[in-house]
Amino acid sequence: MGVWADSPLGSFADVMTEAADGVRTLLAPTAAVRDYVAATYHFDETIVVPVTVERDTADLRVDAGPLHATVAIGARTPVGRALRVLPGTVARSTAWASLIDPVARVVMRGVRTRGRAAPDRREWYGAVDVHGLRACAGEWDGHDVGAIADVWPPVRFGFGSTPRVPAIVDLTTTVEAPERSLTSPGCRDRP
Repeated sequence: MGVWADSPLGSFADVMTEAADGVRTLLAPTAAVRDYVAATYHFDETIVVPVTVERDTADLRVDAGPLHATVAIGARTPVGRALRVLPGTVARSTAWASLIDPVARVVMRGVRTRGRAAPDRREWYGAVDVHGLRACAGEWDGHDVGAIADVWPPVRFGFGSTPRVPAIVDLTTTVEAPERSLTSPGCRDRP
C-alpha cells in the first residue's frame, strides 16, 4: 500500500499486489495515477477503484476495490531506530539513497534504494522509519488474505522488493522521468 502525501498528481493512495501465481495488480484511484504508476512499475493488470488508506498509531486500514484489510502496526525495528538518528533531509536525499544502496541490499535482502523501475525512469527510496507488523486481517474479493508471512520470493514490481519481513516503511520516493520528476514524501507501505 502506498500513501503519496504530495506529488504533481496531488495526494493519493494506491495498492500494488502480487498473487501467489505471480499476477501483479495495481489498484489506483484515478486513470492519471494508474497511467503514471504503471509507466514506472510493472503490472499484469491495473484497476481504477476508490482507494482509501487510514493510519493511526496502532492500525493501518485500506479499502481498495477487491481489497479490505486492517494491519496492526508493531514496534519500531532496529533498522527504524537507526534511520531515526539521521536528519530527515539526509535520509530523504537521492545522494544518501545511492550511497546506502549496497548496505540496504545486504541488511534487508531484496531491498534496493536506487535503480531503474522502467527503462526511462530512475528512482530512489529514502527511508526514515520502519515498524514491524503485529497482525493483519482482511479479504481480497471476498477471500481471506491469511496471516502475515514473509514476502518471499521478492515481489517484482520494479528494481527492488519490500523488506522480507512485512513492515510499515516511511519513506520518500523520488522518480525521475522524462516528462517531470515526481517526489512524494509519505509512506510506501507494503505489508
